[in-house]
Amino acid sequence: MSKEQALGSLLSPQASSLIAQIHTSPVMMVLVITGGGTQALADLLVVPGASRTLLEALVPYSAKSLVEFLGSPPTQAVSVATAAALAQAAYRRAVLLRENETIPLIGLSCTATLVTDRPKKGAHRAYIGLRTEKQTHVYTLTLQKGARDRQGEERTVSDLLLRICAEACNIKVIESFPLLPEERLTVEDV
Repeated sequence: MSKEQALGSLLSPQASSLIAQIHTSPVMMVLVITGGGTQALADLLVVPGASRTLLEALVPYSAKSLVEFLGSPPTQAVSVATAAALAQAAYRRAVLLRENETIPLIGLSCTATLVTDRPKKGAHRAYIGLRTEKQTHVYTLTLQKGARDRQGEERTVSDLLLRICAEACNIKVIESFPLLPEERLTVEDV
């Protein structure tokens, strides 16, 4: 049985290959996700070798859990500032958990507001924070409201999260990230 057959329809061969490359890189991380992007964690775990990548993964989904993880309430749960704070806290946690000081580390976070079972006034969006030893970046993805169901928005955010993870592991991602006409992706240093 091939690797693709064993994974069934969970991942495309391209995604499986990308995650396998992430797992073979020397980079380890703590991943913190709230509100959306959790499929990326499942994807990382379904490809063999996740223990070489993940030091810890957390999903502080409730407001109380998020406050406890950050140490104080965020001004807004889904924002650039919160994504940066989550990534920085994840990085600090990675430093505590690593067993060898020569291992390169990242703190990776995602905070998102996606399709739910009730109408939302604001934009559907995700903020992905990446903390390395030297800097913090936040990627902002604004989704085209009404263009995808929850599963579609979740897949899009998770795919972006995996792409950012790969790039942080010095893996070249050749394909451009597919966006719909009204969608925007920006990056800023924080």
